[in-house]
Amino acid sequence: MAQRKYLIEVEKAKEAKDGKPSVGPVYRSIFAKDGFPAPIPGMDSCWDVFRMSVEKYPNNLMLGNREIVNGKAGKYVWKTYKQIYDLVIKVGNAIRSCGVEPGGKCGIYGANSSEWIISMEACNAHGLYCVPLYDTLGANAVEYIISHAEVSIAFVEEKKIPELLKTFPGSATYIRTIVSFGKVAPEQREAIEKLGVAVYSWEDFLKLGENKEYELPVKTKSDICTIMYTSGTTGDPKGVLVSNESIVSLIAGVNRLLESVNEALSAKDVFLSYLPLAHIFDRVIEELFISHGASIGFWRGDVKLLLEDIGELKPTVFCAVPRVLDRIYAGLTQKVSSGSFLKQKLFNIAYSYKFSSMKKGHAHDEASPLCDKIVFEKVKQGLGGKVRLILSGAAPLASHVEAFLRVVSCAYVLQGYGLTETCAGTFVSLPNEMQMLGTVGPPVPNVDVCLESVPDMNYDALSSTPRGEVCVRGKVIFSGYYKREDLTKEVLIDGWFHTGDVGEWQPDGSLKIIDRKKNIFKLAQGEYVAVENLENIFGLASPVESIWVYGNSFESCLVAVVNPSQKALENWAQENGVSGDFKSLCENPKAKEYVLGELTKTGKEKKLKGFELIKAVHLDPVQFDIERDLLTPTYKKKRPQLLKHYQNIIDNMYKSVTMKPSA
Repeated sequence: MAQRKYLIEVEKAKEAKDGKPSVGPVYRSIFAKDGFPAPIPGMDSCWDVFRMSVEKYPNNLMLGNREIVNGKAGKYVWKTYKQIYDLVIKVGNAIRSCGVEPGGKCGIYGANSSEWIISMEACNAHGLYCVPLYDTLGANAVEYIISHAEVSIAFVEEKKIPELLKTFPGSATYIRTIVSFGKVAPEQREAIEKLGVAVYSWEDFLKLGENKEYELPVKTKSDICTIMYTSGTTGDPKGVLVSNESIVSLIAGVNRLLESVNEALSAKDVFLSYLPLAHIFDRVIEELFISHGASIGFWRGDVKLLLEDIGELKPTVFCAVPRVLDRIYAGLTQKVSSGSFLKQKLFNIAYSYKFSSMKKGHAHDEASPLCDKIVFEKVKQGLGGKVRLILSGAAPLASHVEAFLRVVSCAYVLQGYGLTETCAGTFVSLPNEMQMLGTVGPPVPNVDVCLESVPDMNYDALSSTPRGEVCVRGKVIFSGYYKREDLTKEVLIDGWFHTGDVGEWQPDGSLKIIDRKKNIFKLAQGEYVAVENLENIFGLASPVESIWVYGNSFESCLVAVVNPSQKALENWAQENGVSGDFKSLCENPKAKEYVLGELTKTGKEKKLKGFELIKAVHLDPVQFDIERDLLTPTYKKKRPQLLKHYQNIIDNMYKSVTMKPSA
């Protein structure tokens, strides 16, 4: 057995051999010491997840939306599992009546809603591939996904119909039927039908399925249930093939984990659905809740009203990305700092006492009940009053935010890590383990994990502090990239998925993500950025001689250091009556605005997404060079060295961005 508290060793380390890097020991969670948990008997597919809950909990409240009365949001109005099942059957029959057979591709485009889940379950029922069309992507990517996946029927949020129409006539090659989650405007109907595409309102589509009956096909574990496209990497989006087995195995693993730490889910749990269902994180969490016959309430789609929706729904589990938790943290700290001296003093004393008590090993609810009652109860009520688990994923959560929320929320705050290719949750930190702050915890008990050395980056999986590329094996792993066997072979080797992220094992068996093997990283909102691709694009801007683009998972935007073209900058200065030599021009705020404007113009011409545009720039008249160790002998950028060299400048650029008034 390994020395790490929450891991067991299942395979020995391998030294470097035949040109292959060394590999550290293979570990799995201590909660899987007797083997990986098996799914519930009979639960072989996503359809079984829903079907079995309908049979067991027909009258449980399943999906809820806030009632709007005279333009004001009221209480949540619910439909039971049996009521949703009846709607799913109607939608499934209607889909089949449109000529879509098992194995067909069904697109879903829009924000989370009851109709989204109903459409997804209809896909599960009839063995269709559910293909989410990202709400945050532009028409070009949506058109690419429709064409690449050969989507024949698309369910669309009413307000997204104009966006979908932008993909025509290209998409009309594949799409034969469009279903609005609401109504269809007469001019939209005319435009769609001119292309030979059938279009239905939600109510009309339900009627279409009322008097029809199609036999449900047999579903197997290996069947693909969804193609989930990942965004923001180099080139076109990649279609990740997720099987039924991946999702039911993930559910079994998460259940084992929660049971092992005495936080098992039940039919009484309530979840707020607001993170995009088009991403794997929210999709699997909702499948998990459905498997327990629990309740899912939907937000109204406005982040400014999120806390109000939380207050009305009173969820027991709250999932978030770091940007949302950062907002909550900022709001709470601002309230504290604007309070009276006495209130600030009371809060700080209570915080220090409870934090110290938790670090000594006391559970959060036992660390200081008096502080909870007198000081932190308001925070708890602000999150509805019933939240017991807060789960953060998609990007790293800053340690100070995690620590703060662990103390003041009166709930467990757990940070997780996973990818679409690993069916989301692969690691998650554990309740009451304060030493896991800043880590993603140990593996979930349904995967094996090892670290593979990365010699080029000086990461050694066999050192006393093991570091290397995180590799994952198990039934949750994806079935490959759709129509891209070449890319699949690059990352799926001998059953191991190579994540591209570099991790470091901690003494207790938790993992800390410390780097990215390739020059692709996530911003704070969870979007991937392919930095070399962006540098190639921004390098086309006329004032740019060379550019280094920087971002990280704790920031929501990109900044850059530019070696400007001396000729271009001096021409601009002459035309605009700006005096000074080249060095002073590089320091001139107007020159920075000019270069930033040209970068933005070039980015928009190349149809970059908003998060891919540069928000602040520093002009350096001295070229990146080998002498300062900023370039390799073959003139490739040394990114860690560039960051070290420009760290203060980077920090100041991010400060300037946060100080700018929002648009």
